[in-house]
Amino acid sequence: MLTQPDRPAGRGRRLAASPVKQAASDHGLPLLQPPSLKPPEARAVLAALNLDLMVVVAYGLILPPSILELPRLGCINVHASLLPRWRGAAPVQRALMAGDRQTGISIMQMDQGLDTGGVLHQAVLDIADDETGGSLHDRLAVLGAEALLYVLNRLRDDPLPAVAQDDARACYAAKIDKNESHIDWNEPAAALARKVRAFNPWPVAESRLDDRRIRIWDAYAIDRDCKGIPGEVVAVGSEGVDVCTGAGVLRLRRMQLPGKRAVAASEIINAVDFRGRVFG
Repeated sequence: MLTQPDRPAGRGRRLAASPVKQAASDHGLPLLQPPSLKPPEARAVLAALNLDLMVVVAYGLILPPSILELPRLGCINVHASLLPRWRGAAPVQRALMAGDRQTGISIMQMDQGLDTGGVLHQAVLDIADDETGGSLHDRLAVLGAEALLYVLNRLRDDPLPAVAQDDARACYAAKIDKNESHIDWNEPAAALARKVRAFNPWPVAESRLDDRRIRIWDAYAIDRDCKGIPGEVVAVGSEGVDVCTGAGVLRLRRMQLPGKRAVAASEIINAVDFRGRVFG
């Protein structure tokens, strides 16, 4: 098995093992953690294994041509979108932000491009109205495992053809930048609601209220005219905090104050006076 080197994590920035490393340790499986696959010594180690196939899942490092050509059956990738839609690092969040009604898993024969290889198999998944980045990730993980097993069984007995992607239909799922988590209240409420769901559980949408950073974990759009300015709180109640946007109202249902846990709006309104305030 291959995984990236241990990385600093958490508030203490201590080195933490990846889930792949933890699983390898639990099952007594050999593990390699090269910082890069480009050096000749990395290729030599893999070449000595006489690989039939490499399976890549969210590895995070580019496989150079010298590695792609090593396995007898090549390298296949489990990608969390219906390629050619959402090539790139963040297909789950980008699908939610775009308002896609469906996504899925693509098992792809890897080439030198970024998620450009021929598709061996796809499995479709409907996106729920209340889907978050976390819930969609978890459902796709299960679907991805099922799709991978299907392809592996077919590779053994009846290999699937790799269908070329239509590059004209491709779109790019750029890596999520933490700066994207800041809410721009000039955007429509529907787009902001999708962003809140996409960024749950990371990096979590946020906005400032005076000197406080408020993290927004759950919100939904209300198609209603709003007379206030974008970011202005126009109603407060047990169901949520209503905020004007560029189009419609965004009702904030679950929020988090600095140093506190995330709570329902019915709890946080007892600690913060939102009436007439303006998020910025």
